[in-house]
Amino acid sequence: MTSRLAFAMLALAAGLHAHIGSPDVFFEGSAGPYRLFVTIRPPQVVPGVAEIEIRSSSPGVRQIHIVPLRMTGVAANLSPVPDLAQQSKDDPQFYTGTLWLMSTGTWKVRVEVDGAAGKGILFVPVPALATRVLGMQVGTGAILALLAVVLCAGLVSIAGAASREALLAPGEEPDAVYRSRSRIVMAGAALVVLGGVAFGRNWWGLEDAAYHRRVYKPLQLSSSVEGNRLAMKLDRGANDLVPDHGHLMHLYVIRLPQMQRVWHLHPELTSPGTFTQSLPDMDAGRYVMYGDVVHAGGLAETATGEVEIPAISGKPLTGDDSAGTGDPVSQADYQRKEVPARPARGMSKVSMVWDRAAEPLRARQPYLFRFRLMHPSSGAPAGDIELYMGMLGHAAFVSDDRSVFAHVHPFGSVAMPTLQLAQQAQAPDSHAGHAMTPEGGLPSEVTFPYGFPKPGRYRIIVQMKRAGQILTAVFDANVES
Repeated sequence: MTSRLAFAMLALAAGLHAHIGSPDVFFEGSAGPYRLFVTIRPPQVVPGVAEIEIRSSSPGVRQIHIVPLRMTGVAANLSPVPDLAQQSKDDPQFYTGTLWLMSTGTWKVRVEVDGAAGKGILFVPVPALATRVLGMQVGTGAILALLAVVLCAGLVSIAGAASREALLAPGEEPDAVYRSRSRIVMAGAALVVLGGVAFGRNWWGLEDAAYHRRVYKPLQLSSSVEGNRLAMKLDRGANDLVPDHGHLMHLYVIRLPQMQRVWHLHPELTSPGTFTQSLPDMDAGRYVMYGDVVHAGGLAETATGEVEIPAISGKPLTGDDSAGTGDPVSQADYQRKEVPARPARGMSKVSMVWDRAAEPLRARQPYLFRFRLMHPSSGAPAGDIELYMGMLGHAAFVSDDRSVFAHVHPFGSVAMPTLQLAQQAQAPDSHAGHAMTPEGGLPSEVTFPYGFPKPGRYRIIVQMKRAGQILTAVFDANVES
């Protein structure tokens, strides 16, 4: 028992769903006429409590109800009684609540809004995966162990006393026969109690082992390079992948240790679990890889790995593949708001601006990160904006120690197939998460809902498409506690 408890206290798992080290879900969408920014912090153990934060940017909201549902199956249509989210006394546009997620798997939170403009519903996917084992505090364990010893000794003592004195008259002392019988009964009772303890220990061990098997372990990506081709293999779970924005894998490759070069690639599946990618020109060195995949049931994961790549004279990037360059992390400017937005080939005269507030960035705070393309000479918005894989833009948030990676879309940190699966029951006129082309063309700015999971230094890689070219800009952020 002691060894298992010690192991349980030390056993931890890294990140969750499509983000390494960034388990929280951030989503911005519409519940009917109401625009909401929803943050869900999943539990680290399952069953466990998920924390919900909702900010409405639309006026007239009277109340919000929240309820958890399984993503698919019969339980997806069996709704428990919704909980009423609590409205903040200081900020009437801000609501909070908690929900129990009782089993592992993919869930969705139904957000029901009632207000002056009527009612609206929004579904937000959330994974319920145990990411750690919570150990018992040493003091609590010692107290429980002492109580268990007292309880077992008490049971044996009660059995002995009953066999020794139950048939005696008041005040009569037990003779040698009664005392001998009492010792025999106590020995038998001790064997029964020890058997019960052994049975309980064995049962607890089986339950503990079963829970450890359910603790989420991030996907690993093993790789090799032959010529200008990169071959990668997932260590498990590659038989039910579905396309996300037209690709089975979104692969970010970042040069180490300065992280000044990044590639956003889309390898092809060549056999179950194996992907290959033709590489462009690359310098020799070590690279970290983050490969996003989505399973048919809605679970999105990020596979990680590192690879040593020799100097490669490859082919130009085509299709949705792109590359970008930033300053080395040792020269990062954490106050910079404007950087050149570079296409994969050549230098662009367009800049990308991060509309950031003067206040410092804080960990575990939800933000809307707004970026816009402009002409640096005139400050005018850039035109000819196009959708990049169906979105106004894509962003990746990476910590400089590489323990955090999150691939985020304009609607949030949820993968598109997961979002579509969650919203199957939503009204058919709902377009949450889908970029619509307004009259006059697409805007030159894009917003990403996200929050940093911990303090530290981060790179923010933002990509948009303009006039047939994929533009990449790299920003740096220093996040405080």
